Amino acid sequence: MKMKRKSWALLTALSTLPLALSTTAAAAAEPTAAATAGSGCVYSPAVPADNFKGIPVFDAKKAAKPYNAVLRTTQGTITFKALTDKAPCTTFSFRFLAEKGYYDRTHCHRLTTQRLYVLQCGDPTGTGSGGPGYSFPDENLDGATYPAGTVAMANAGPNTNGSQFFFVWKDTKLSPNYTPFGQVTSGLDVLQKIAAGGEDDQNAPGDGFPTLRVDFRKVSISSH
Repeated sequence: MKMKRKSWALLTALSTLPLALSTTAAAAAEPTAAATAGSGCVYSPAVPADNFKGIPVFDAKKAAKPYNAVLRTTQGTITFKALTDKAPCTTFSFRFLAEKGYYDRTHCHRLTTQRLYVLQCGDPTGTGSGGPGYSFPDENLDGATYPAGTVAMANAGPNTNGSQFFFVWKDTKLSPNYTPFGQVTSGLDVLQKIAAGGEDDQNAPGDGFPTLRVDFRKVSISSH
C-alpha cells in the first residue's frame, strides 16, 4: 500500500494500491544501504519528520526478542505478534516508535472496502503524508502474501518505509511490495467491524476515511 508525498497527490486506482506517499519524499528517503535479516539495519534520515522521536540505532540482540504489540483503539483492542525473525529491521522500528509514544493519540486515516481490504494507520498528521524522520529498507518480500490479519508496511516505493502501516481485514491480493511484519492474534473482529462501518469514498469508490473513527489511545509492547 502506498503513502502520499509532498504534493499529497493520492493514488486513486485501487489496482495500484492505496497506501502511498508522494514521489518527492520517496527520493529524499532512499536509504544508502540495504538491510538483511539478522545482519543489522540502516535507518536513514528522511523528510517529513512529524512528531520526531529520534532515529533508532539497530540493536540485533533486542531486535531478536519476540513481542506482541497491543493497540488500544476507540473501536476495541487489536493485538499482533511481531515477526521479529523475518522482519527484524521493521519490527525494531515499530517497537522504537511505540515505546516513544509515537502512535499514541493518532488515528487510522484510510480504509479500502473494494478489491483491496486494508486499514491504513501510523501517520501522526492523519493525512497519509506523514513520517517519522527516517526511512529503512524492505524486508520479508520473497513470496509475500497478504491474508486477513496481516500487518504490513505502507511505502512510497522500494525501501521507503517509515511509520505508516496497514492491517489486512480480509484476504487480499497485493503485489509483494509491502513488508509483512506482524500477524493479528486478537482483534480481527474489531477490524472487520470497522470495515463494515464503511468509508466516505473521498479518495475513490471504496477508498476513504473510515466512518467509524479509529483513534489509538495507547500502543504498547508486550514481551512474550
